[in-house]
Amino acid sequence: MDESLLGTPVVQARVRAGMTVNELVEQFGNARAYNGGSLWRAVNIYENMLRDREAVKFFGLSGAMVPGGMGGIVADLIDAGHIDVLVSTGANLTHDTIEAIGCKHYHGTEICDDVKLREEEINRIFDIYLPTTAFIKFEEFMQDVFSQLERGQKYSIQEVTNLIGKNLDRGILATAARKDIPVFCPALQDSMIGLQYWMFNQTGGVTIDAFKDMSKLMDICFAAKKSGAFLVGGGVPKNYIFQSRLMTPEGFDYAIQLTGDRPDLGGLSGATLDEAKSWGKLTEDATSQTVYGDATINLPLIVAATLERLQK
Repeated sequence: MDESLLGTPVVQARVRAGMTVNELVEQFGNARAYNGGSLWRAVNIYENMLRDREAVKFFGLSGAMVPGGMGGIVADLIDAGHIDVLVSTGANLTHDTIEAIGCKHYHGTEICDDVKLREEEINRIFDIYLPTTAFIKFEEFMQDVFSQLERGQKYSIQEVTNLIGKNLDRGILATAARKDIPVFCPALQDSMIGLQYWMFNQTGGVTIDAFKDMSKLMDICFAAKKSGAFLVGGGVPKNYIFQSRLMTPEGFDYAIQLTGDRPDLGGLSGATLDEAKSWGKLTEDATSQTVYGDATINLPLIVAATLERLQK
């Protein structure tokens, strides 16, 4: 037997009452098998990324994370200085705004009569419910925000997300505006915010130029000595973040991806981080890890364990 092929021995995990999150994650590292091992490695990479003062930290937010209760984690990361650039879907920013103006998402069930929910004007996101009354209040708020734009002027999407945040007192957009963190949303029109802008601009006379965002994003990328990416889900935010470094000499130095998608179907959301190296999106020696599973489980675990390490 060629013992050089063997790694370190598996250590049986031990759990006890009163363990901290990082202590639990370290037990994942002792066992170091399957996605438990992947999560432990992701925490190691995230810790190094946050400790690296030269690294510009990008965060991609896809999926229905705000309705799923994850928006507060993202806002806290921005507040703590752990996110330098946020790229999100328009849906997450819509739901963040809805929460910030005082509306709520509610626990429901995926086993239900969706026709009945439609009749009662309740919208379902798997097992989370959102009443249509929230969108009425959202429309009033957004129309007021858009009315603050100057007629005849051209704005980037990032300038619009900043303006929305300045009109809120809590949440992701509010925290980003207060901390002067840019929030990019390259597919803003694919959201209720986009629909509200379309309604406003029937008579508003304001242009939102998606390409105007590219200049600011490229300036950030060219100025970055190093960079790291934490990707919750895939889709447009993932590609928008990764392609931003294609124009620079180097790719990302750190990358973490939380996804439930498979790589063998060819979709970007399931594409491996090693595949990204073939494009130059990651450097040849970048440290990276994909963690498969539900982001509403893996994101809090990774963030909590990493923050615990940083505190120590």
